[in-house]
Amino acid sequence: MTGTRFYTFGPFRLDATGRALFRGARMVPIPPKAADTLLFLVENAGSVVTKDQLFATVWRDTFVEDGSLTRAISVLRKLLDDRAHGHKYIVTVPKRGYRFAARVEQAAAAEAPREPAKVMLAVLPFVDLSGEERYGYFSDGLTDEMITQLGRLNPQRLGVIGRTSAMQYRSTNKSLQRIGRELGVTYVLEGSVRREGSRVRVSAQLIQASDQIHRWTGSYERELHDVLALQSDVARAIANEIEIKLAPRERERLVAAATVNPQSYEDYLKGRYLWNARTQEALEKSITYFERAIRNEPRYAAAYAGLADSHLTLQDADFIQPRMAIRKAKQAAARALEIDGALAEAHISLAHAHFHELDWTTAQREFSRGIELNPSYATAHFYYANYLLTVGRSSEAIEEAGRARALDPVSLAAQTNVAVILCLAGQPDRAIEQCLAVLEIDPGYAPAYEDLGRAYGLKRMHRRAIAAFRKAVAFSKHNSPRYLASLAHACAVAGKKKEALGLVRELERLAKERYVSSYAFALIFVGLGNREKAFAWLAKARRERSSAVPFVGVEPRLAPLHPDPRFRTLLVRLGLESPVRTGTAVRTGSDGPASPP
Repeated sequence: MTGTRFYTFGPFRLDATGRALFRGARMVPIPPKAADTLLFLVENAGSVVTKDQLFATVWRDTFVEDGSLTRAISVLRKLLDDRAHGHKYIVTVPKRGYRFAARVEQAAAAEAPREPAKVMLAVLPFVDLSGEERYGYFSDGLTDEMITQLGRLNPQRLGVIGRTSAMQYRSTNKSLQRIGRELGVTYVLEGSVRREGSRVRVSAQLIQASDQIHRWTGSYERELHDVLALQSDVARAIANEIEIKLAPRERERLVAAATVNPQSYEDYLKGRYLWNARTQEALEKSITYFERAIRNEPRYAAAYAGLADSHLTLQDADFIQPRMAIRKAKQAAARALEIDGALAEAHISLAHAHFHELDWTTAQREFSRGIELNPSYATAHFYYANYLLTVGRSSEAIEEAGRARALDPVSLAAQTNVAVILCLAGQPDRAIEQCLAVLEIDPGYAPAYEDLGRAYGLKRMHRRAIAAFRKAVAFSKHNSPRYLASLAHACAVAGKKKEALGLVRELERLAKERYVSSYAFALIFVGLGNREKAFAWLAKARRERSSAVPFVGVEPRLAPLHPDPRFRTLLVRLGLESPVRTGTAVRTGSDGPASPP
């Protein structure tokens, strides 16, 4: 970082590369395109910057519409608190473009606050040189393990970009400089792995993204049972190179890196590989591999954490009955922590399980501990944001979802989760903006269509809501009951009762073949105005621990039930006694009044 210069304006400090924005000593998470836009505006402060100039500079490799620039400017104004101060930073110049109106000064690194800035690093997918397709899981698994290992070194000084974003750059032709800018990182770790029988050879290099200078290169060869020590050696070398002082517990962990049963290690990597696929079949297979890893290595804490995650993901996706899945997840996570109490992933898994058991106190404690141990674990912030929302801390939830997105900026799931939380927090316009941004990246991403439909429904834009839900169903790979229920509710609210009832019959047919959440039926009967059936199905959903139950208190679609005393009773039983929003919808932007259901 030597020689780095900063632009300062107001309480903000922007790294001259555009990769980091600070407010005082605190780093402000900022999406890559928004960061590029801000840097260009700041470099031309006081002058009008046209839209064409911004498109040519920030989106030079991509075809975009005006909406992309508008969203980037909107994001920046929120980050800079412009709206609270009369747009004192970014001024719109009608029919021309934008002008950065604040006074900008340059400062050398020595003039910046003495507290060291957090260094961000991305681990690119390790290249498999084994020449055998059957070892593909091994290189992916090693990439995952290095992300986890590096994220724990010194959480206050080193942040590591999440897996989903890193994996987007497999076999890419993009330069490391461009990858660094897109992910907002200072360093990139890339490498290769070769399997030859029981031997593993790993070569890795640490590269400074801004100028592509190689800072460190290392090669290691070990027997498979020593692969954990190999990972520790790489992590220690990187920490030394970028002058990151190890946290005491991580120093001990790296020194005491244990051997591992080779077959258990391979089974663990296969389990994680399948868990990341997220299909029902892959998740069920991942459980088999994690259980086999544990049989051969009974004290393999990471395998227990993986087992917990697989059970929880199955119930989150409504693939299986939740009660049994939650119980098994709790047992596995607790066992992982008996073996290794500092394993952040296990704390988050345990928190996630308690969240669905409606044990809010334990969930809060475990989320806090897991994030303390590894603040770079994007999944932790993802689920903690959901927890914060359900217990009524919506502004904190939005911030936390933003942290998950900043740590895994290319993850569609992390970006869509921001939209979910904005919608449930009563901000449908921002939710729509976020969904459209996701769909620009992947026009076939079903969850974004569902959340877009929910936001449109909140604004009483019924035709648009129905159209979005239809696309969610169409793009769903497993005929999702969740999407069908959302579509049925939207049809019912819009007065299309016959179509809604037809979807009820479709869900009843599916329920004979697979698990269908009771909450799905409750939602539809709310839309149909049948309170008796709605409450009956909600009671059943509570007993079965449906994955949607924790969100009952903040779900706007349940607003018609709020005046009924039974709804307050339900909240008390869920441990959610804080007041809920009682408005039925945001009334702006309606595309026509709904007919009575």
